[in-house]
Amino acid sequence: MAETLLKCTTRHIRLFTARVEDNALVADANQLTLDLDPDNEFIWTEEVINKVHQRFKDLVASQDGQELSEYNLRRIGSDLEGTIRQLLQAGDLSYNPDCRVLNYSMGLPRTNELL
Repeated sequence: MAETLLKCTTRHIRLFTARVEDNALVADANQLTLDLDPDNEFIWTEEVINKVHQRFKDLVASQDGQELSEYNLRRIGSDLEGTIRQLLQAGDLSYNPDCRVLNYSMGLPRTNELL
C-alpha cells in the first residue's frame, strides 16, 4: 500500500509530508516540505526567507510528539500565512510587481500616501 501524502495549501504556503527527489515529491511521513510563495507574489530577501523558515521549524518543533494530521498541517500553514502578513506590514517583504496577477492578497501595499 502506498503512503498517503498529507498536504496543506494556503495562498502562499504549501506543506507536504514528503521529501523532494529528482524534482518530484516522494511521500515521507517523517519529513515536512515547505513550498514558499509558489506564485511569486512577493519579493524575497534571504533574511526574510530565513525568518519564515525559522518560524516553520519552531512550529514543527511545537508539534513534536503529536499525531501528524491535516488539521495540524493547516494550523502550521495558517500560522505561516500570519507570519508573512506581519513581515509585509512591517515593510520587510514587498509585493512583486512582475507577478502574474497582482491581487494584493495580504492587503494594499504600504506607501507614504497611505500612511
